[in-house]
Amino acid sequence: MASSFALLADPTRRRLLDELRMGEQPVGKLAQQLNMNQPAISKQLRVLREAGLASVRVDAQQRIYRLNPDGLREIDDWLAPYREFWEGRLDAMERTLELMED
Repeated sequence: MASSFALLADPTRRRLLDELRMGEQPVGKLAQQLNMNQPAISKQLRVLREAGLASVRVDAQQRIYRLNPDGLREIDDWLAPYREFWEGRLDAMERTLELMED
């Protein structure tokens, strides 16, 4: 899991995942959106693809990338107990506020 966090520590990779969350996109468009050259974007996309966070398909001369949400499962599983913690705290706060209204 440390590798997943290290992978996502890079701001460019996080921005790429944010863009891919919106849907499939060609490398050229991603490069334009992130204001980076295409080789640099391709390098980061390769890292995401090798980690299972993105996948690619070829369409004529373009490589189209998309988010692979299954690749985020490890991080999601790690975050689950923290979500439960906050849900419990928010539920307790809601009960307290309801008692204050009575």
